[in-house]
Amino acid sequence: MIELIPAIDIIDGQCVRLTKGDYNQKKVYNDDPLTVAKEFEKIGFKRLHMVDLDGARSKHIVNNEILRRVTAETSLIVDFGGGIKSEEDIVKAFESGASMITVGSIAVTQPGLFIQWMEKYGPEKMILGADVRNGMISINGWKKDSQISLLPFLKQYVEAGVKNVLCTEISKDGTLQGPAVTLYKEIMSAYPKLHLIASGGVSRKEDIDELESEGIPAVVFGKAIYEGRINLKELLNE
Repeated sequence: MIELIPAIDIIDGQCVRLTKGDYNQKKVYNDDPLTVAKEFEKIGFKRLHMVDLDGARSKHIVNNEILRRVTAETSLIVDFGGGIKSEEDIVKAFESGASMITVGSIAVTQPGLFIQWMEKYGPEKMILGADVRNGMISINGWKKDSQISLLPFLKQYVEAGVKNVLCTEISKDGTLQGPAVTLYKEIMSAYPKLHLIASGGVSRKEDIDELESEGIPAVVFGKAIYEGRINLKELLNE
């Protein structure tokens, strides 16, 4: 069964969603991310994906106190990303209650450092963020595209011991136009043992069903929830 992971993205302490990572296309859904997290827990979710968009833009964690509140006041397993650029950020995230961290840009700019972190904290606590635009890895809050293509990027890290990958197709993110199923199938075909978390474009229950039918292990989704396009209780019951 596919793992269902709701998302909370944070800007200025508020629960928001962007479209294609564009900070100018921001929509605020709730002033208090903790309220949203508690609702997810009440419905029956066990896991939460939290993104510090202020941190991604600032290149260091900003909203760790919100993370601390959510992990202190819910039993949700939280993976946290956005702005993790130093060991100080890692320590701050874990001390604030994160069970896992998602690291993307450093894996592109300083691969040796990423592997060092993975060896220190363990591959089960590290999620490799692979954000893709036009087949190329994007970094720094999706504001800069690298010259590194996705599959070779993944290859070096799978060989180094990475077990968890969060792959976001940026052109799909926040668009409610359906996920990049073909892309995820390609990844799973190349690395069938990878715990791949699909992200971007989910608009309805049928999108999740399709990902599950293709053997994708997990999916992160947010805007479809906030726009009322998915009945969460029905989804979890099924």
